[in-house]
Amino acid sequence: MRDPVLFTLTVLLILGTPGPTNTLLATAGGTAGFRRALPLVPAEAGGYLVSILAIGLAVGPAIASLPAVALGLRLAVGVYLAWLAVRLWRRGAVDLSVVPVTPRQVFMTTLLNPKALVFALGVIPFGAPGWWPYLAGFLGLLVLVALCWIGLGAALGRAAGAAGRAGLVPRIGAAAVGAFAVVLVVGPLLR
Repeated sequence: MRDPVLFTLTVLLILGTPGPTNTLLATAGGTAGFRRALPLVPAEAGGYLVSILAIGLAVGPAIASLPAVALGLRLAVGVYLAWLAVRLWRRGAVDLSVVPVTPRQVFMTTLLNPKALVFALGVIPFGAPGWWPYLAGFLGLLVLVALCWIGLGAALGRAAGAAGRAGLVPRIGAAAVGAFAVVLVVGPLLR
């Protein structure tokens, strides 16, 4: 994808779509606040960068030619997300001295995020010369979208806190992450 406008719109659409990483960012914003969730942004960027470069430059051809590899990756991601959802659910109560979502969890979730496959195999033009500016543009757009998800979570967290329901924020995040896990694990098994 070499058209800059189409590239930008595609990246914004994919990154803006709710998913496991965005759910974690919003959950952290909702429980710990905007500023305390900011360290999660570099973790997301690092996860995507490692995953996209590995897939785009090395693993992509194997994934494209071996559907079992893609299935195995989906199942592994689903199991990880289920584990993460259980951890978020168990934390339940909001303790503002502790961010319920760690940079490591965001990094791992993003590293395993199926969106990375789309970016690596269909959006960032690895086969063309000069793909670095697209990767840099991707990272800039990622920061913008991540800040929006954290901000949305922070606004919802404030509203929940004002209504006396702050403990629901991590539980809703856990339920959303769990739903993504179910979709990733069950979806391929139904085909």
